[in-house]
Amino acid sequence: MWRGPWFVFACAECDAALTVPLSQVALPAHARQTYGDGAQLPVLMKSGTFAVDPDPWGGPWRLWDELEPGEAEARGIYAPVHALSDSAPGAFVIAPGDVRGTRMIPEMRGGACCGLDGADGPNMACVTCDLPVATRIDDCSLWQAVRLSPDAVRRVRVEGSHPAPLSWAELAEKGASTPPFEPISTWGGRFGTSHYWSWSPRWEAAAGHALAHLLAASEGQPVTVPTGLTADVFQRALDALLPVGPAKRRAVLAGPGRPTPDTGVDILLVPVHPQTGRTWAPDGPATSAYRVPLPLGVWLWLVSAQPYLPVPATGRLPHDVLRDEPLPPRPNYLFRADWGTFQHTLVRLRAVRSPWLRTILESLPQDGTADFF
Repeated sequence: MWRGPWFVFACAECDAALTVPLSQVALPAHARQTYGDGAQLPVLMKSGTFAVDPDPWGGPWRLWDELEPGEAEARGIYAPVHALSDSAPGAFVIAPGDVRGTRMIPEMRGGACCGLDGADGPNMACVTCDLPVATRIDDCSLWQAVRLSPDAVRRVRVEGSHPAPLSWAELAEKGASTPPFEPISTWGGRFGTSHYWSWSPRWEAAAGHALAHLLAASEGQPVTVPTGLTADVFQRALDALLPVGPAKRRAVLAGPGRPTPDTGVDILLVPVHPQTGRTWAPDGPATSAYRVPLPLGVWLWLVSAQPYLPVPATGRLPHDVLRDEPLPPRPNYLFRADWGTFQHTLVRLRAVRSPWLRTILESLPQDGTADFF
């Protein structure tokens, strides 16, 4: 599915190749998510791809009160947070299996309990020259990834043909939708690996990102979203955060292959191109509507939900595999958006400088314990 220029990342000190050829894609909405307690999250990036994280990540940290006047806003942060990372922005995020020519730095393990959390900084070095070049993250409750340090590596373009990114029509036809429910694995105890059925962490992060945009788009007025699963994901939080009363602003799902939105629509829930990171834009009267970004897989499921169809299998199931009979149930709790993703997004929207939106943010428990988070 992925198209575009290919790059190999090389050590900035000795030019040794550190990765397989990779093609750039958009950074996933769940890249910074911390999920659950002891959950085994999978690899963040698809093999053969990389993304650029525009924000700093990891230590050293500076508390909000330690920042100079105007410093946070110069970094694109418009509301107070507990602390800001002082590391270099622009890390290249890749799958751990795509790394070559590196070794681990044992003394840089960090404060993790089940793996590596990268808290101590780069924990991977170039085998050839020993320069610290990357940070591996694979601790429980964190998405597994390797973050190549932007000041320690350089991109080397691979010669050859480089097809253009997929069109919106191709994505609508060939893109894979993301189911809203999935089994979550936890670290095995004496009884082996365990699972539980849950709302998808990808959906929770996507909802946190989109909810911040929906609040900005609301202009402090009530908002309605389409009924069904879209309402399950967003309406409860919108009703709790925005004023009570007749809906003043309406949000609809829009995107490739969908009917053209009419002039009465204020907000569009649209897909993000998984390669370029650009949001889909409409033609006609709806061009002025606020576009709320959703990952393509989440958007595809919302516009065309797929029924759960068990796949026939022969033989006996391994003890740690979920059965497909009876069908997996819906989670026994209401959907909650991811608080960390919501906060990270909202403080980076200029709209948060508005007094009404700042009031909403400051009224929320900063530990993310609100009923809808």
